[in-house]
Parts: sequence; C-alpha cells; structure tokens
Amino acid sequence: MPDPWIDFLITLAGGLAVAVVVVVALHVFIRATARRWPSAGALTHSARLPFRTLLLVVAVWASIRSSLPGGPDNGGWDELNLVCRIGAIVTAAWLIAAVTLFVEDLSLRRYRIDVADNRVARRARTQVLVIRRLTLMVVVVLAIGAVLLSFPGAGAIGASVLASAGVISIVAALAAQSTLGNVIAGIQIAFSDSIRYDDAVIVEGEWGWVEEITLSYVVVRLWDDRRMVLPSTYFTTTPFQNWTRNHSELLGSVELDLDWRVSPDGMRAELDRILPLTDLWDGRVKVLQVTDAVGGWVRIRILVTARDAPTLFDLRCYVRERMIDWLQSSNEGGLPRHRVEAVDRIAPRRNRTEPGGLYSGDEDAQERADRVTGQIPAVDGAAPARS
Repeated sequence: MPDPWIDFLITLAGGLAVAVVVVVALHVFIRATARRWPSAGALTHSARLPFRTLLLVVAVWASIRSSLPGGPDNGGWDELNLVCRIGAIVTAAWLIAAVTLFVEDLSLRRYRIDVADNRVARRARTQVLVIRRLTLMVVVVLAIGAVLLSFPGAGAIGASVLASAGVISIVAALAAQSTLGNVIAGIQIAFSDSIRYDDAVIVEGEWGWVEEITLSYVVVRLWDDRRMVLPSTYFTTTPFQNWTRNHSELLGSVELDLDWRVSPDGMRAELDRILPLTDLWDGRVKVLQVTDAVGGWVRIRILVTARDAPTLFDLRCYVRERMIDWLQSSNEGGLPRHRVEAVDRIAPRRNRTEPGGLYSGDEDAQERADRVTGQIPAVDGAAPARS
C-alpha cells in the first residue's frame, strides 16, 4: 500500500478519534446539565444524529485534504472533495434546523392552550409555528444556495444570471404575485394578532375554529368537522368575525315569541333555578327581558354567558329546552296561539224608491242633471232614413 494511503488512514483514524472524544465529552456535559435543565436531554435526542454525521463528514474531508497526494490542489480528488463539501453543508443545515426546531418546540411547551383563558398561549403558538415554517424555508434555501456555489464554474453562471436579473425579477414578481402576497399576509397574521390558533371565527357565513395557520393559507375547522381552506390574504382584505379576539368568554341570547298571557316573572324564576344546575353557565350574566310586544306576540329575550363559543352554543340549547318544558308544564297560557274572531254582520238593504239619475246625493242633484241634459236639443219624429 502506498505511503500516502497509509498517511490518509492514519489521519482518518486520528480524525475519528477526535470526533469520538468530542461526542463523549459533549454527552457527559449534557448529562450534567440535564440535572438542572431537563430539556437538555430532549436536545440531545433531537440533534444527536445530525451532529455525529457532521463530525464524521468533517473528519473524512479533513483527512482527504491533508493526507492524499497533492493535497487540496490535486485535481484527481476534486470530485471527492466536492462530495465531502456538499455533505458538510447538508449535515450542517440539518443540525441547524434540528436545534432551531427544538428551541421553537421548547417555547411552545411553555404555553398551554387546553386551559380556560388561553388567549396569550394561542397568540404565542401562532407566532412560533409561523416562524418555524419560515425558519425551515430560510435554512433550506441557504443550504441549496451553498451547495450550488460549491460546484466549479458556479461563479460564471451566477454572473450570467445576474446580468439578466432585471428582466427575470420582473417576470418572477408578476408570476409569483399571488404567492408572495399570501406569504406576506401569513407573516402579518402571525404578528398582528388578528387571528390565532383555536380562535372561534365566522368566515363566509360559516362558524368554526382556526385549526392551522401557514405562510400561504389558513385552515378553519367548521362546527360540523368540515375544513375550510382560505388564502392568507383573505384575513387581511376581507372582514370576518373573531369571537375570541380579546377573551374566550362570550354572551349569547335565546329569544322566544310567546302569547300575551305568559308570565315573565315566572320565566325569570325558572331561569334562576335551572342555570345553577349546569356547568355550561359561567355565572357572569343571566338576564330575562321582554324586548317586544307587538303583532300578537310577546318576545322574551334571555342573555347568558359561557366560557367559550362551543359551551355557549350548548348552554343556549339547554336554556331553550328547559324553558319549553316549563311552558308546557307550568304556563300553558304562554304557549303561542293564533286568534280568529268570527263576526256575523247583515248588510243593510237599499231603498229602491230613492231617485236615481245622472247626479244624486243632495238637493241640487236634479237641477244639475236638468242643466246638463238640457243642453242637448230634443228631436221630434223619427230619424230620417239614410240613403
């Protein structure tokens, strides 16, 4: 075996030994740190494989450049050097992405959205997840650019591309206008706090919860488990309702059109009795009022509050059902009724002896009639025969 190859193997063994020492030392350091910071163990699990792969690639690449014949200037090993350089770039990007995602996941664990007041947690989750996707995109783009620049002649290709960059940029901007608009809108949504994960919204006449927010679209889970996918620009250009913008507690109404014989005091007492029996009511508001009393109906409006939108919907149904039961059992007079009145009426007979003519209705009627008809000359005899 030639001496250069022996030098290469010796150098490679030394590089691998250094890599093992680094791995062991880092492992011991992380285990000691994990006693005070438990998340260090999770970081080790996430970054262990890309870190060891990067050390292996760097060790092989350093051995090739330092021990093979001609060193890095030997053209016979250009392809192998290129492979090692690309491998180092890819594994480094992999390690950076793994560490970045771990830090972002660590931020998400600090905010729980399965609690009653989770507005701050939902805002943080929205921003972190959008930053997560943006970070991955940036790391991938930079890694691809670094790999392309590693190829021989990439500088000349880049110069030729830059020469026509003006025209290409205009064409690309026109072609990707909608896509770039959605990306910018997604970033704006994340940091403007207009919507967050798990917000209760009404879009396109449908009610649902924000399930996913990306850089280009937003997924809304509707109340019947359908999914409505909307572009990010929808939430920056179109009015929509956000029921949990500042807090998750909501106030809702139950309206009943009843008969005039209903007892509002009795309904109010029944409302006071049934609300404490359910966990749906949060105890903040309970109001019963007569808001209208026209057209044969009395409109009763009941206002109640709940901790979030789904609970409020169930509470409104509960109040409506209990009030119907109370009306049927305790206040049947208040049930809606349609009243019809039958009237027997005989039309007066007309006096046939009353004078009739061209005018009638007062003392001067006949005089006016004579005056009008008197202007027409009377003709005696038969009318002459026509020839």
